[in-house]
Amino acid sequence: MTPELSRQSAIRDAAAAGIPSAIADLGALVRIPSVAFPGFDAAKVEQSAEAVAALVRDLDLFDSVEIRRAAIPGTDEIGQPAVLATRAARNGRPTILLYAHHDVQPVGDEALWESPPFEPTVRGGRLYGRGAADDKAGIMAHIASLRALKEAVGSDFDLGVALFLEGEEEAGSRSFSQFLSDNADALRADVIVVADSGNWDAKTPALTVSLRGNTRFTLKVRTLDHASHSGMFGGAVPDAMMATVTLLATLWDADGAVAVEGLTERDAETPPYSEETLRDEAGLPADVSPIGRGTILSRIWNKPSITVTGIDAPSVANASNTLSPEVTVVISARVAPGQPAREAYAAVEAHLRAHAPFGAQLEFTDQDFGDAFLVDTSGWAVAAAREALHEGYGVESVDIGVGGSIPFIADLVREFPSAQILVTGVEDPHARAHSPNESLHLETFRNAVLSEALLLEKLDARGDA
Repeated sequence: MTPELSRQSAIRDAAAAGIPSAIADLGALVRIPSVAFPGFDAAKVEQSAEAVAALVRDLDLFDSVEIRRAAIPGTDEIGQPAVLATRAARNGRPTILLYAHHDVQPVGDEALWESPPFEPTVRGGRLYGRGAADDKAGIMAHIASLRALKEAVGSDFDLGVALFLEGEEEAGSRSFSQFLSDNADALRADVIVVADSGNWDAKTPALTVSLRGNTRFTLKVRTLDHASHSGMFGGAVPDAMMATVTLLATLWDADGAVAVEGLTERDAETPPYSEETLRDEAGLPADVSPIGRGTILSRIWNKPSITVTGIDAPSVANASNTLSPEVTVVISARVAPGQPAREAYAAVEAHLRAHAPFGAQLEFTDQDFGDAFLVDTSGWAVAAAREALHEGYGVESVDIGVGGSIPFIADLVREFPSAQILVTGVEDPHARAHSPNESLHLETFRNAVLSEALLLEKLDARGDA
């Protein structure tokens, strides 16, 4: 057996042996309700950062392990705690930056969870809990792969490694760009692995090579100076709910495709993907039809979409015979690769202003922007990653687009233009990230850990970066 094969064999053994402890550590992280949104207990995000930092320190591989924060540009606020660890490269080896995030989405309606969201529960080969997949599993994939590398080749390897384990990704990464600027020297790398995406299915690994951008904003629609009796004035006075429903309906055509002039599409081929698969993975009932036109994956990967994600209006419990003076909604638009997010937002705002019914007054606030991302797949790191995924999962990897967004990748590209960026993940289509009953497919996790450990070994064995 050659030294190279011997090292890879040792990596396989070490990765397999370390899975039970990695899953146990993941369960401990899931128990911490680290929601970074305003109104939630910030101390839990601190607790989560401390727990992650302790796991990193226990590796005994890094020159420095710290919990750091950065200012939120344009405000007097400080961002949530991130874990930053660094280890210098030696003997001409490259440096790899491993990213994941330890904050999680709110749980939503707990009644919809089959087990408590912050009590990790294994059933049917899956680990259930908020953050079990997105993205505390990403953190543990990094840590477990580093454990395997250390166990297989010792702690005296030459590969440079940096860890950036963020604490506010789900809340918008508001301090991300400043954190990169503040810590540019520590984070600079030849290869960046962002472990916050998914795979083609539970058995087939994927590299994410395109991501839609997004813009999110709050819209207030006002038609009255005060609430009025719906019997006394209904039929002559437009209430805000009527105006809002009428206005929002103009965002889509009869097929459910986005009908906003100025939003662009990307022209790119997509692999076969059936409506049956869509129904299974999205939970679409048999009597509800898909929306849009073109191949299903083109609608998800390469075309814009618009979703109303929240609404403030009188609740059913508080309904009365009243004309509402104002209604507030949150609108999230996914932007096709190739179009800047701010340009897309301008198109949506212009559309809404042009279609405001009955002279309704519109107010736009809280705009967020995240640009789309297209990976350059010609680099040596992409080839190494595909090889490692093949070896780790036992099947060839596929290149996929993702309809979701990771806006901070544009910041990584801007700050580190020469770095090769690999977007990977441990999720499968049934992970239900952001939804009730989020879960991690444990076999996928095992394969992801092995694949990343093999990638680290390949980079450590590489000559001059």
